[in-house]
Parts: sequence; C-alpha cells; structure tokens
Amino acid sequence: MGVLGDTWAWLTDGAHWSGAGGVWQRLGEHLMLTGLCLAIACALALPLALWLGHIGRGGALAVNLSNAGRAVPTFAVLVLLTLTPLGDYGMLPTVVALVLFAVPPLLTNAYVGMREADRDVVEAARGMGMSAGQLLWRTELPLAYPLIMTGLRSAAVQIVATATLAALPGGGGLGRVITAGFRRYDTPQVVAGAVLVAALALAVEGLLVLLDRVCDPMRGRARAARATTRTAPLKAAL
Repeated sequence: MGVLGDTWAWLTDGAHWSGAGGVWQRLGEHLMLTGLCLAIACALALPLALWLGHIGRGGALAVNLSNAGRAVPTFAVLVLLTLTPLGDYGMLPTVVALVLFAVPPLLTNAYVGMREADRDVVEAARGMGMSAGQLLWRTELPLAYPLIMTGLRSAAVQIVATATLAALPGGGGLGRVITAGFRRYDTPQVVAGAVLVAALALAVEGLLVLLDRVCDPMRGRARAARATTRTAPLKAAL
C-alpha cells in the first residue's frame, strides 16, 4: 500500500481514536495546552504592547528583545527549563517555553499596529476631547485590530505546531502519537501524527480568521456607514 496508504489506514482505524491514549484524548490535551499558553501569552504581551504603542516610548526596545527571542530554539529552552527546579512541576517547563515562543508575534504586531494607526484620525479624536483611555479603546485599538489579530493567529498556529514537543518530557498532546510511532518504528503512525497536527493548525487558523471577521470593529462601523448612506437619500426626499 505504501506509506500514504498505511497512514490513511491508521487514521481511519477507530481503535486509534478511542480509549485511553487515543487520538481524541490527545487532541483534547493538545487543545487545552494550546489554549492555556495562548491565554497566558496574550495576558503578558498585549497590555504591554498596547500601552507602549499608546505612549510611543520604549516599544522599539521591547520589540527588538522579543524578536531576538525568536532566534532561541524552543526545544533548547524546553530542555534547559526541564533541567531546572521547574522540571519538578510537570507541564510547567513546557508551558513556560511555549509562552516565551508565543509572546514575540503578539507583542510585535500589537505594538506596530498601535504605532501605525492613522495619526490624522488619532489627532482628530484627540481634538474632539477624548481622554487617553477613550483614545486608546475607541480609536487606536480598532485601527490596530487587524495587526493584533494577525499576531494572534501567528502565535496560535506556532503554539499548536510546537506543542508537540510537550511529549518529549512526558507530557500529553498529539506529540505522543508521533513519539509512540518512533518508539515502535511505525512510520505510518508518525506520519499520521504529523498530519493531525497540521490539520489542527489549519483548523485553528481558519477559526481565528472567522473570529477576526465577526469581531472586526471597523466592519461594524463600515456597515453602519453604508446603512446611513442608503437612508440619506430617503430622508432627503421626505
């Protein structure tokens, strides 16, 4: 059948999906780990990036430091953290490593989005008497929203892909499918695990794209503007 045929046979075998250690259990573990790390990374990176972008000071240094962190291999960080006292706390080294990996795209994109917000619009809002908080939440943040969501999607997909490393120190997730395949010299299982991780990354990307379109604040304003434009001639006629 070949590797592709054997991989398809493995994926379509219900015995591999159910029970302890099955694909559904590993998928749940992978999603839980991804959600936890993404939430922590957002809580750390986004408030700092929005504040630095709003005041326009110190952001360049923070962005450069976060970008430099991308050069450090996540696996090396995971190994080092596992060898420290953090290694005694189960999944904590993996969570820390994935959070550190997710912070750079979130921090960079949010800061750049804030700084590249149309200054004419920002100044017009300031001239209307908006406070600093109103300026941030009602003007700068909606303008920066596309880049913020781009950073969020990038971070989420990177975590999904890199969370497979959690299996190396004995953690859960879809990486366990791959490592089990390596131990058994089962190439179809290894390929099947890689396919599952890739499919999950694509699904997460698609879900966040949909969420982006639904939650885009500028989309709601554009819809309201179009409605006003359509009703203006009618009002004039009346």
